[in-house]
This record gives sequence, structure tokens and C-alpha cells, in this order.
Amino acid sequence: MSELIGHIIIGIGVAFDLFGTLGLVRLPDVYNRLQAATKCVTLGTCLILIGVAVSAPTGQMISRAIICAVFVLLTSPVGAHALARGAHLGGVKLWEGSVVDKYEEDAEQVADSMARREQ
Repeated sequence: MSELIGHIIIGIGVAFDLFGTLGLVRLPDVYNRLQAATKCVTLGTCLILIGVAVSAPTGQMISRAIICAVFVLLTSPVGAHALARGAHLGGVKLWEGSVVDKYEEDAEQVADSMARREQ
């Protein structure tokens, strides 16, 4: 029974990975693509690893799958944030349909506070 549940969870994870790859192809700019890829692929990969842990025959496989899932949960969002910040600092423009640019707003606030400190 646990093997069937594990296979169902793995199937759901593969579906989320598929949606993440579709987002990489279909979305208009690097920031939207990063958002789609990070959220879907992180959830998809973790579901696959949880499915492996549920259907695994040995404790060693279960512990490795859980350790890998924790690693993905910790590193994927950090990596996406670093890529987005690097793209913004590198001058990659937002899609014209984007509404808010929080990085630019934060940069303006930092520049204003630095100018006040120099006076």
C-alpha cells in the first residue's frame, strides 16, 4: 500500500516539474521564469523525494531522500533569489507588463538613506 502511495506522490511531483518547465518556455522574462521554475520545481522535486521515501524499502534510502529534500528546500529559493538579484543588478529589464519592481524601490531607499548620512 505504501508503495502505491509513493508512486502517486512521485506522479504529482513529476506533474509539478512539468509545469515548471512549461513556465520556463512560456513566460516572458527572466524574473517570471525564475518564479515559475523555483516554485514548481522545488515542490515537484521535494514531492518526488518524499514519494521515494514513502515507497523505499530501506531506512538508508528514506534518510537520503529526506536529506536531499531538505537540501532542495533550503538551496533552491536562495539560488533563485541570487539569480534574480544578479539579473537586476546586471541591468536585465522587467517585462513591460510588470507592475512592481521591489528591487528598484529598495535601491532608491538605500540611495536616499546614504545621501542623508553623507550630509
